[in-house]
Amino acid sequence: MLYERRMAMRLYKNQTMKLEWKKSEKAIYLPGTQPEIITLPAYKFFVIAGEGNPNDDFFGSYIEALYALSYAVKMSPRSGLAPEGYHDYAVYPLEGVWDLTEDAKKIYTGTLNKNDLVFNLMIRQPDFVSEGYALTTIEKTLKKKPNRLLEKVKFVVIEEGECIQMMHLGSFDAEPESFAKMEEFCRDRNLVRISRQHREIYLSDARKVSPDKMRTVLRFGVKG
Repeated sequence: MLYERRMAMRLYKNQTMKLEWKKSEKAIYLPGTQPEIITLPAYKFFVIAGEGNPNDDFFGSYIEALYALSYAVKMSPRSGLAPEGYHDYAVYPLEGVWDLTEDAKKIYTGTLNKNDLVFNLMIRQPDFVSEGYALTTIEKTLKKKPNRLLEKVKFVVIEEGECIQMMHLGSFDAEPESFAKMEEFCRDRNLVRISRQHREIYLSDARKVSPDKMRTVLRFGVKG
C-alpha cells in the first residue's frame, strides 16, 4: 500500500503543473490599490458561519477548521484518496464575508461595534472538488481532528457577479478609507451598492506582518 501511494504521488507530479492562483488569477486576488469593476463567476467554497469580535480568541478555531479541510483536499494523493481530476495547486487564501446582526443594523450610526459582527469565513476549493467529495472530507477530518467546529462547515457554490474591489494596504481598522473610495467610484459610474455586506480576502498573515504592511482585498456587490 505504501508503494502504491508513493507511485500515485509521482504520477500526479509528473503529469500536472501546480496551479498558482497568484499567477493564474491575478485579476481576482491581486487587484490594484484603486477601485475597479470585476464580474465573478460561481466558485466552490468550504464555509463556516459565526458571529462576534474577530479579535477574540474563539476566532482562531474557525480558521483552523477551514484550513484543516483545505489541506486535507490538497494532500489527498498522499493517502491515495485524491478526487477524480485532481491536479496540484496552491491552497486558496482565507476569505470573509462580513455583516452586522439584525439588531445592530437597526441602531447603526456609523460607529462599528465588532461584537455585533456576523461572518461567513471561507476558503475556495478547486473545480475538481465535488459536493460528495467535500462532505466525505469533512467527515474524515472530523474523525482525525478535535475541532468540533468542523460540524458547522458547509460546502457551497457562490456566484458574486458584478462587484467593486480594490487592494487595501494597512490595518483592518483603516478599511473605512478604502470603502469610501469604492463608494465614490460607484457614484461616479451610477452604480449602487447592493448591501452593507462586504467580502475581505486575506493575503497577509496578521500574526507575522505589521499592520501597516498588510494586504487585504476588499469587495462588495453592485448593480447598475
